Amino acid sequence: MALAGAASLAAYLLFVRPRLLRWGATRDEVRRPFPGDAIVPQPHIRATRAITIDAPPEAVWPWLAQMGDSPRAGWYGYDLADDGGPSADRIIPGLQRLKVGDLLPTGSGTGYLVEQVEPGRAIVLAVHAFHVTETWAIVLAGEGSRTRLLFRHRVLCRPGVLGLVYLLLSHAGNFLNVRKQLTTIKALAERTPWPLTQGSEPVSLPAP
Repeated sequence: MALAGAASLAAYLLFVRPRLLRWGATRDEVRRPFPGDAIVPQPHIRATRAITIDAPPEAVWPWLAQMGDSPRAGWYGYDLADDGGPSADRIIPGLQRLKVGDLLPTGSGTGYLVEQVEPGRAIVLAVHAFHVTETWAIVLAGEGSRTRLLFRHRVLCRPGVLGLVYLLLSHAGNFLNVRKQLTTIKALAERTPWPLTQGSEPVSLPAP
């Protein structure tokens, strides 16, 4: 049993984990610097994930600008991870002004601090807690009429039980929710007519 467990762990660390940390991203995207990297210069976890969206960056940005748990539009991940409620299926004009210093609420009762904003291009979010410092850099890269949407996650865990638990649990579960976020934002942006004229209508999405 012990030998099988050790072999499974080794296989996960060598083959599965690296794929989860770079899902959808090219080698160049994984290696390139992102806004906010300097906040966590020596992370324990460094993940870069990406997806191509058949819509221009200006059609994707409004969905990112309104992220955050209620009263904001949600995080576009799994409802259970996003305060138990569904994310918005339309662009909400009143939630489009994002600025440095804003706190985007999370289901844990805390929130992500907006560290950097480059409208239409990038958002950097951070958590500064006693057991962990983490950043999320969300970057839009235009490719003609299409967009590469990239999420970079960097985590530094403090010594102690909570830091260790966070480190152990923030791999597979984190990957699943980020993949859900990327695919949901892709579907929303691709199914919403652009440019908007009368505001965004609800978008029907396929069942997960």
